[in-house]
This record gives sequence, C-alpha cells and structure tokens, in this order.
Amino acid sequence: MPRSSTRRRFLASTALSTLAVTAGCVSSGDSSRSGSPNGTATDTDTPTPTDTPEPTPESLDDWLADANGYDGGEPQRFGPRARPTVMVGEPTDDGLAFDPPVIEVPPMTNVRWDWTGHGGQQNVVALDGTFDSGRTNAQRGTGYHYIFEETGEYRYVSEPHRDEGMKGAVIVKEPPSSGYPKVDEWLVGAGNFDGTVADRTDADTATVTVGAEGNGGAFAFAPPALKVSTGTTVRWEWTGNAGGHNVVSKDDGPLDSELLTEADSTYEYTFEETGTYRYYCAPHEALGMRGAVVVE
Repeated sequence: MPRSSTRRRFLASTALSTLAVTAGCVSSGDSSRSGSPNGTATDTDTPTPTDTPEPTPESLDDWLADANGYDGGEPQRFGPRARPTVMVGEPTDDGLAFDPPVIEVPPMTNVRWDWTGHGGQQNVVALDGTFDSGRTNAQRGTGYHYIFEETGEYRYVSEPHRDEGMKGAVIVKEPPSSGYPKVDEWLVGAGNFDGTVADRTDADTATVTVGAEGNGGAFAFAPPALKVSTGTTVRWEWTGNAGGHNVVSKDDGPLDSELLTEADSTYEYTFEETGTYRYYCAPHEALGMRGAVVVE
C-alpha cells in the first residue's frame, strides 16, 4: 500500500516525559529511533532499514486465526474523533497479545499503542512497512502513535513474538451511512450497524431483540436502527444471553426499562411524536450496545 508523505508518527514517553516527533518517529521509554527513512533518530542508535514488505495474505480472518486474543468476532469499531488505544502485552495471554487484536476506524484516525510491561520485549511493525515502532521495548508506559489516512487493512505483529501468535490488525474504512446523520453518529460504534435502517413504517408493532449477537458477544440490539410511523409500538424482547440488559434513552428521552436478565422479558413503548430516539444498554454501552428509532 503506498505510503503518504503526510503521514505522521508520534513518540509517547513514559510517565516522566512525553516526546512528539513528526514524520514517523517512535518511542520506547527514555530512548527512541526512527522507523521511517524520513524520521529523526533521538539517540545514537543507527536505524535499521525496513525489511522488504511481505506478501499480504488474502483473508484477514485466516491470518488472524492463530492470533492470541482473537475469537473471530467483529472488530471493535471507533467513530470519527475517537482516539483508540491498543494495549501491547495483554496479561491474560502471558503478555503476548494485542488488546483489542483488531479494530475498525475511519480515515484520519490517530491510533495509539500502549505498552503494559507484560510479555517482555515488544514492538509494533506493519507487514507492508506502513508503520514501525522501531526497536523492541519492555518498559511499561511506552507509547506509539500512527495516523491512518488511507482506507485498507493493515496487519501488524510484535516481531519477537510473531510466531507465538502476537498479531493484530487495523481496518480503515468509511463509517456506515444510513442517510440519517444523527443515527450514523450515534451507531458508528455499534459493531452490528452497517448503515441499514429497518423499515417498519407499515406495521403497528415492531420488535427489537435485546442481547443479540454483536459487539464481541450477545451485546447488541437487533436491528440496531429502526424506522416506524407515529403511533407504532416498539417491543424490546430479551434473549437472556450475556447477563442483564436494559433500554435507556440518551438525552433524557422517554425510554427507561428495568435491568432484565430473563429470556422472553419484554419492554414496550408507543412513539406518538416524530423524531430520532437514541438509546443504549447502560451496562454495555462501552461495547457498542446502542440503538435508534426514527419516527416519521
């Protein structure tokens, strides 16, 4: 994938100091080196030329199949203006995993990797040479930033532990668009939202499943976006999966269910006024469990 001359990398230091250098510089504790031919080394180490980019496997799922911490689920999605952080050295996998192992972001997102100090010497290196955090480091608090300008799939590894399954990926793509900006902005972090708004304007009653598969488990509303007419009753039906869920309005809206755990539990609301009603599950909003009802 072509490398833009406007890309920037930033070096984040330990808690004592922070170093930021443009044009592809990286950091590790109190010393760093450039991972880019245009970078500026900040110590006496001689930068090692980037190896020839490797052939990219056709299937991202196949390549991630043996990645530590990857369960084959949907990537964690981030919207515009988000500042995603990937932990380098997830303790539950002996420190040999990225957490989350795969994320989805829109173009111009600044992704940060933070070293946990687990798993020994680590670095972050793209297979196609797009980004490279430089020499390995084991110090907690080390950080590395990269701004992803172009759409595509970026596979990367920690070189010392690649053969042990320390792999990750950043998917860069335009966020879903439904034609309802308020819905799109709200649901961009919902992993099961693809821009579709289910049309139930010809029905007196519409159903939303609570605890559907999505967002890394049974943490989704299905469908996440719904369009109905005034006077329509929307019924939320619980699957009983993944613990307790509820339906709570954003912005002081009318929806406010109890926290329910039993399968076949229900909650209903009749929408009498037009507008866009956004809601979430309070215990799992951070995972992307959000929904929206457009009333026309």
